[in-house]
Amino acid sequence: MARNAEKAMTTLARWRAAQSNDGFKKEQERRPYLASECRDLKKADKWRMQIIREIAKKVAQIQNAGLGEFRIRDLNDEINKLLREKRHWEAQIKELGGPDYSRVGPRMLDHEGREVPGNRGYKYFGAAKELPGVRELFEQEPPPPPRKTRAELMKDIDADYYGYRDDDDGILEPLEKKIGQECRTTAINEWVFQENNESEVEMEIEITAQKSIPTQEDIQAAVLDKKKQELLQKYVL
Repeated sequence: MARNAEKAMTTLARWRAAQSNDGFKKEQERRPYLASECRDLKKADKWRMQIIREIAKKVAQIQNAGLGEFRIRDLNDEINKLLREKRHWEAQIKELGGPDYSRVGPRMLDHEGREVPGNRGYKYFGAAKELPGVRELFEQEPPPPPRKTRAELMKDIDADYYGYRDDDDGILEPLEKKIGQECRTTAINEWVFQENNESEVEMEIEITAQKSIPTQEDIQAAVLDKKKQELLQKYVL
């Protein structure tokens, strides 16, 4: 009997020791509070996947509108907190030489939530989107973008804005040279053509001026001479 009791106590002691060791291991493997504390890429990827599973679980839970307003709000806060933590781990993974999950990773969990305009990234999931006051936020028009001050507008104005460095790329200058040469050639041809026309007109004026203008007597003499020729031709034949 004593032997059995002793065995039972030994078994109980081993079980407690095993539980204690398991608890110690779990304590050792607990996810770091800060992603920057992890310098192991494989573990960082492991913690990221753990966060994704936690988010998926809570997103599934928050679909139940019967949980009550307070529990739904708590779940929604927890999901947003986990999403922020996931982004920290993704940044750390990239820092350690891993993939950039912000560009190549799936974003299904993020897209299941709706973000109120101007709410700085806070999302509402599942039944949280139908909570009192939340639905009205989605129905409101987004606030207009803030107007820039004169100083902010002038900050982007430099020499490029006014075109002062347009010739630096070496493209504009050859084009301007080509067009300038074409314009000069056209102007010269037009000038030569105009000069030739003016010379021809001057010559015609000179030729016309050299010829004498007939008088009335010359005209009558020419008419009389023509009639004589006609009579001669008529009677001689």
